[in-house]
Amino acid sequence: MSKPIVAIVGRPNVGKSTLFNQIGKRRVSIVDDMPGVTRDRIYMDAVWLNHEFTLIDTGGIEILSNDKILTDIRSQAKIAIDEADVIIFVVDGRTGLTSADEDVAKILRGTKKPVIIAVNKIDSIQLDVNTYEFYNLGLGNPTGISASNALNLGDLLDEVVKNFPQTENEVRDDDEIRIAVIGRPNVGKSSLVNALLGEERVIVSDIPGTTRDAIDTHFFKDGTKFTLIDTAGMRRKSKIDEPVERYSIVRSLRAIDRADVVLMLIEAPAGITEQDKKIAGYAHDSGKGCVIVVNKWDIFPDKHDRSTNRFTDRLRDEIGFLQYAPVLYASALTGQRVNRVTELVKFVAEQQSMRIQTSVLNELIRDAVAVNPPPTKKGKQLKIFFMTQADIRPPRFVIFANNPELLHFSYLRFIENRLRESYGFEGTPLKFVVRKRNEEDE
Repeated sequence: MSKPIVAIVGRPNVGKSTLFNQIGKRRVSIVDDMPGVTRDRIYMDAVWLNHEFTLIDTGGIEILSNDKILTDIRSQAKIAIDEADVIIFVVDGRTGLTSADEDVAKILRGTKKPVIIAVNKIDSIQLDVNTYEFYNLGLGNPTGISASNALNLGDLLDEVVKNFPQTENEVRDDDEIRIAVIGRPNVGKSSLVNALLGEERVIVSDIPGTTRDAIDTHFFKDGTKFTLIDTAGMRRKSKIDEPVERYSIVRSLRAIDRADVVLMLIEAPAGITEQDKKIAGYAHDSGKGCVIVVNKWDIFPDKHDRSTNRFTDRLRDEIGFLQYAPVLYASALTGQRVNRVTELVKFVAEQQSMRIQTSVLNELIRDAVAVNPPPTKKGKQLKIFFMTQADIRPPRFVIFANNPELLHFSYLRFIENRLRESYGFEGTPLKFVVRKRNEEDE
């Protein structure tokens, strides 16, 4: 199920990025007193009261400015508004209502979307009276907050999630495997879909960005039902000029959210780019199974086993977080190795759904601790009592220890490597939760 989109908008220097960072519980946007620091949209997953959503931070909107950068920011914010399900309109409670706020409000009233007014910089009860004049915007009840001090953020987020669209649970076959085809524009996603289906079901063009929307196509292969989601290509923000193509980016992220396994397409002649890493990173963070498909291998110069090994080594080095993903060298145009795609997808889906008994996991933990004792920090010894598997797709494990803070990520990586050595889990990320348990509970 795709997540709701929440856009934070407003004129410059009202505290949008500070609010973004507070909601996300981590510093992502640059916060500065100089207007215009946030020049593009930034995306981040957030959660409130078990409601997951994607938060978008935008640059400040200055309606009357002809400055090139500010004009671009205005365009970006409008696109974020188009993408959003709910909009947080941030205003400055200390400065009061301005004509610029009224200009932004006029845009928001035309969207017919839920708008929550956040009157920022209300740091004390005495300042609550400053919220009243924002009723004049005609956008409903304003909520006084202090983003820097995290005051009343709960009330604000309550209003946000209350306005999320009602989504119906998608009806799907439990045996169905959903595949999102992802990658930069013009790497051959539509061509691969056509090759898998054996027919021209998706328009193929040499012009980047031809595929605007996510397209679902159902098919059967070797008794298994697959759903292919051919996503719009995601390119670097600096290279995106058409608003409709920018709009397609969020649809691509939503397609990844709906998928079980993603096919991460990389163009062999172009090699691994920074954008490839970002796209793959979103799929990894979302817990999706992954198969890396190096496409256009038919036109890669000097093709032999050594070239394949060198390319794979470079992949593993530059996209280190996808060490678990199988790599397939293929050509959607000639059909080279395309028949192996569904075979690998099915294999990865099975690995994602694997469950390991708690007794077996505890035996693995005992052996791991014997081979590599847990670290000691400031005289305190980490003790791991047991581990159990809590979920699948992706596999999620809960580790009980005397002091979770002592469990360094490097030791978690060691445990993950032991799990993979013993049971595979190829093509899927593994998630870990560490919980405190007292020795006397044992």
